[in-house]
Amino acid sequence: MRKSVITQGFSEPLKGEIIAPPDKSMSHRSLIIGSLTRGKIKISNFLAGADCLATLEILKELGCEIDFLDKNTVILDAENAYNAPKKDLYCGNSGTTMRLMAGLLSAQKFKSTLSGDLSLSKRPMRRIIEPLTLMGARLKSNDGKAPIVIEQGELKGIEYRSPIASAQVKSGLLLAGLQTPNGATTVLEPHLSRDHTERMLKFFGSNIQSFTKEGLYGVTVSQSTLIPKDLNVAGDISSAAFIMAAAAIIKGSDVILKNIGLNPTRTGLIDVMKRMKANIDVLNCDLVSNEEVGDIRIQYSPDMEGCEISGDIIPRLIDEIPIIALLATQAKGETIIKNAGDLKNKESDRIACVERELRKFRAEIKGTDDGFIISGKNSGNGLFLGDTEVECYHDHRIAMTGYVAGLISKKPCKINDFEWVETSFPDFLNIFEKLKGNF
Repeated sequence: MRKSVITQGFSEPLKGEIIAPPDKSMSHRSLIIGSLTRGKIKISNFLAGADCLATLEILKELGCEIDFLDKNTVILDAENAYNAPKKDLYCGNSGTTMRLMAGLLSAQKFKSTLSGDLSLSKRPMRRIIEPLTLMGARLKSNDGKAPIVIEQGELKGIEYRSPIASAQVKSGLLLAGLQTPNGATTVLEPHLSRDHTERMLKFFGSNIQSFTKEGLYGVTVSQSTLIPKDLNVAGDISSAAFIMAAAAIIKGSDVILKNIGLNPTRTGLIDVMKRMKANIDVLNCDLVSNEEVGDIRIQYSPDMEGCEISGDIIPRLIDEIPIIALLATQAKGETIIKNAGDLKNKESDRIACVERELRKFRAEIKGTDDGFIISGKNSGNGLFLGDTEVECYHDHRIAMTGYVAGLISKKPCKINDFEWVETSFPDFLNIFEKLKGNF
């Protein structure tokens, strides 16, 4: 059912403390890796969004017993997994589900089929199919796209040099390698992608090592028996990014986000906001379930400056680039984003779509082959005119970026198909209403 949201111009300041929404990447992995313990575990602070629920339903189809104690606490019992599914395994809109499950299922002794919605069925899957095939997996696809049919194969460990830094590709190969008796599996990347899979595998007791080699970032895993343990999922900085950006650009705002994951492979947004001279502080750091966790305070930041964002930092903030682009429209001077060509392969072509939608607000933004050139408010931007409609292209991050843009618009804006936000941030509107109600 299509859902539209109207945002009001000249928004009141955002104030208060909130718990950051659960991390989507970690929630997927807590189910998938937790199921490989073949035991019973409790997962706290689980994200019950549409993408993670797609992973959950697939694991139930494969024989896992999964129950909710409350909306964010899951009991996973994988003692009787894995069994041949009786139907196609539907991944919905979730590329993480499809790529990670492709790796996991390649090592199973039964046939399975991974399918997805219209948007996911357009996304490239060769990047995981080709290295899994090198390992001996038997996969068929629709010209490198879903559905993916996985037949029983005899896997062997390989050393794979990935042409791009992709946590999903790396994770899929590690999940296959974890179940492969014939040698270790090594993945080498040009940049370090998010490492939640490595950390979680280590937390559960796998034989895994990370290293550098010839200027590349590597990780090696061999067949391992995982130990069941209860796990706490950190807050999602990629979802918190929309609150952080809104607080930085809405006059008078002062927000504290608690329990945010501060894994160094995910904190590129914090580094960029500090470089832009945003008023941001990190507080109360701790280690929970082998992940850094802490609080972030973000205040209205009228003196932000543009900067260049490129190179090694891109994999550390790839999901936050749409909202960073909006942030840059409110900074003085020019912001250049480069080396982010993989944005074209997300839920939408995020380069084309972000440019198209922010231009509706009169932002001075130009998409390039691998990023953006954005002129900030010293060239006439500042508060947007608004009075427009935002399309989200089945992409939750475009929808949320449009909502925040509407909060700094002079006139109300309409964001169409806002239901896609349910894939990653079901409480998005409730949290913003709470923060707006505390001034």
